[in-house]
Amino acid sequence: MREKVIDWLKDNVSEHRLQHILGVEKMCEELAIHHKIDHKKAAQAGLMHDLAKFFPPPKLLEMAKKEYNEIDSVCLSNPHLLHADVSAIVARDTFGVTDEDILDAIRNHTLGHPEMSDLSCIVFIADALEPNRGNTPELEKMRQVSWKNLYKSVQKTSEYSLQYLIKNNKTIHPRAILTRNWALHEVRPKH
Repeated sequence: MREKVIDWLKDNVSEHRLQHILGVEKMCEELAIHHKIDHKKAAQAGLMHDLAKFFPPPKLLEMAKKEYNEIDSVCLSNPHLLHADVSAIVARDTFGVTDEDILDAIRNHTLGHPEMSDLSCIVFIADALEPNRGNTPELEKMRQVSWKNLYKSVQKTSEYSLQYLIKNNKTIHPRAILTRNWALHEVRPKH
């Protein structure tokens, strides 16, 4: 199955994106082993997380509208945000993935989701922190956190992404904020 997915990716994403995807797959597997989560599922979700990354906006919209009854206004005006949802559709329809944990992890890798599973947390984190993303002191510090606490890592990764979006005057999807707030709440000691 892995070779089949890689062959498909070679035809559908750039070489640079393929290197990122393989980095995410490897980091997902390593984090899953460390946090005692099914590493095969993590690697598979990591490998498939960006299947639809290079689909043109009309195709993303068409596939998402067919699958989901409603597309929110932020995604309608920024169809690239739908690549996570559409990647899960491709994983299911092209590669026969039926495991909802894996499909959810693919769906949640960009915006996250409050109450997401540990598997989803791992793919979300690995997408932002895999080694091909660079080696700034900030990224290195965030990688250290990912080994210690998944929720803290989701919080820090979310904040990093939000800062980037604000700095570059980009639209922020409300779910990105909800994900950050949920992770923050999970980290804080319960009173």
